Amino acid sequence: VQLQASGGGLVRSGDSLRLSCAVSGRAFSSYVMGWFRQSPEKEREFVAAIRWGTGSTYYADSVKGRFTISRDDAKNTVYVQMNSLKPEDTAVYYCAAGATVSRLSYNYNYWGQGTQVTVSS
Repeated sequence: VQLQASGGGLVRSGDSLRLSCAVSGRAFSSYVMGWFRQSPEKEREFVAAIRWGTGSTYYADSVKGRFTISRDDAKNTVYVQMNSLKPEDTAVYYCAAGATVSRLSYNYNYWGQGTQVTVSS
């Protein structure tokens, strides 16, 4: 499974941004796709996840109600729509693929390269 994340940028507080993760490889439709983020001096933290097959979604409390994860079967792409962005959302965002739903990064086997999101106040 290969993952390619994109869509990061510099935005202002309250703005929106959509990240994309293009997925390729065998049997990725059986995977759980996750988004994580990491800011300097912090551990990588769970943001959201989606079961590709069922579309069931899971969110960290810090983003619930503001972020929406989705997938497009035709484009083999997973998205996270981020609304009402805050300065504390500033981080490098990574997409990942794993076999089970988990908030723990070590349970994901495949990772994209990361995309920087910076939210100014």
